[in-house]
Amino acid sequence: MGMIGIDKEVLYRFFNGQTMPEEEVEIREWMDESDENRREFFHERKLFDLMILNGQTPDRPTLKISFFKKRFFIETLKMASVITIAFVLGFLYFKSTHTANEKVAMQTVQVPYGQRVNLILSDGTVVWLNSGSRMTYPESFSTGKREINLDGEAYFEVAHNKEKPFVVKTHLYDIEVLGTKFNVDAYSKEGSFEGALLEGKIKITREGENRTLILNPSYKAVMENNHLIVKEIEDYDVFRWKEGLICFKQETFIEILKSFQKYYDLKIVIENSKLSNPVITGKFRLSDGVEYALRVLQKDVKFKYKRDVDNNIIYIQ
Repeated sequence: MGMIGIDKEVLYRFFNGQTMPEEEVEIREWMDESDENRREFFHERKLFDLMILNGQTPDRPTLKISFFKKRFFIETLKMASVITIAFVLGFLYFKSTHTANEKVAMQTVQVPYGQRVNLILSDGTVVWLNSGSRMTYPESFSTGKREINLDGEAYFEVAHNKEKPFVVKTHLYDIEVLGTKFNVDAYSKEGSFEGALLEGKIKITREGENRTLILNPSYKAVMENNHLIVKEIEDYDVFRWKEGLICFKQETFIEILKSFQKYYDLKIVIENSKLSNPVITGKFRLSDGVEYALRVLQKDVKFKYKRDVDNNIIYIQ
């Protein structure tokens, strides 16, 4: 099966996460040209994945997976570094299912804690999934709306198609767009919701409610006391999680610890009733692990910590 209009070496570097922005645009445009190109893209991606799973090295640029230093080896077993656009199935929960009334195969991606995943949907939409997120979507979008289900946090660059609105369904609200860039933070276990718009326009709705909220760029909708409140986006660094960074700007120490619980899937218990709670600005690399982040925070807050590995609990003392 030959590649027409795109260099296969560029495609394999794309799977490897090594392409330049202009090359990624070229690939997306090539996919948009025909259904045959999309099928070819996914065919090559599956071959790439199978070679990795079988321990083979593709005859293209080598897949690079960076590991932490030796002292973080145990942490590494739980939190591999960035998983690129190719689905490394050994790390991801990834399956295809069919329902009795649908012919379209449904795909599910579950991102392990401490990792993030980048993928491209069949319509060319680019998606970044954050730590602990789960997304279910059709293998291909046929008729009507392009619907996906999300539990967690994701950043979308939606391919424009005015005939087929793109809908992100979460446990609380649905977000509908035509073509735009936005971030959704909706972990069901957290019971929270936030939709932030960077470019374009989005419509937010909730089943059983008549209210529809239209959001403009540079604004976000945050659920507070079971109501959506519109706020201006003050810090765009928080969306740098796509780069593997956890960024904080004027956040309290306790709020930062809550974020660690979400991103590293652990429980943090504060045992020191006299613990200070200063406002902190900074950033951590997700792959460095929670213990490294805690050691850095000890420069601003006087505390000690103890980790119960068996029960996945960190005690702040």
